[in-house]
Amino acid sequence: MIELCDVSYSYDGIPALSHVTLRVQQGESVAFIGPNGSGKSTLLKLINGIVLPAGGSYFFEGEDITRARLQDTRFAKRMHQRIGLLFQNVDAQLFCTAVYDEVAFGPRQMGFDQDAVDARVRDCLQLLSIEHLACRAPYHLSEGEKRKVALASVLALNPEVLALDEPMNGLDPKTKRFIREVTLSLIAAGKTILCSTHDFTYVDGLFARAVVISEQHCIVRDDDYRAVLDEPAFLASLNII
Repeated sequence: MIELCDVSYSYDGIPALSHVTLRVQQGESVAFIGPNGSGKSTLLKLINGIVLPAGGSYFFEGEDITRARLQDTRFAKRMHQRIGLLFQNVDAQLFCTAVYDEVAFGPRQMGFDQDAVDARVRDCLQLLSIEHLACRAPYHLSEGEKRKVALASVLALNPEVLALDEPMNGLDPKTKRFIREVTLSLIAAGKTILCSTHDFTYVDGLFARAVVISEQHCIVRDDDYRAVLDEPAFLASLNII
């Protein structure tokens, strides 16, 4: 489903990804593990089409994802409908004046009629147990509530691939458990889940596979999730724990 071939990316000449090669099959659940600054967030943005490789190639279901391809509005809309990204900093993702409008924004952009928009919003608010927040302003909510609203806004498009960038960051234990259960339900429904994380406790049991990225911005291990977590000396050597 997702294939990166020798992909590199940099910000103003500072490397963020270095010669990354990766394949993800439909329905897989993959955790991306690495120290801060290793390139995990950039990798998720690249898969989502927010940034493009400076070197190498990215294919989504066999389609070469290039600048020219993403300039095709119909193609770009369809791709962003199929791949959803939950940002680490949800304040950068929320911009509407009411939670309902935040969750409705994507379906409206896709041209859904009002009945379909209402149904999508209702279902996503119920899934995240935030129906009572529908008329609230997102910027007045707690961190956990904001995270749920942002996730609902991503799920409103029913993406096939869900990329989660540090979804447990800054949350209390109760909300972490709730997000874990929602993620489990999405995996059970056959969604492809990609997640960058440092919070090994609350994501334990979610992922079948771990991709380890080093401070040199390259993949140094791609293995069974539990096998990687059972080697704390290896993780410590990479400044991950």
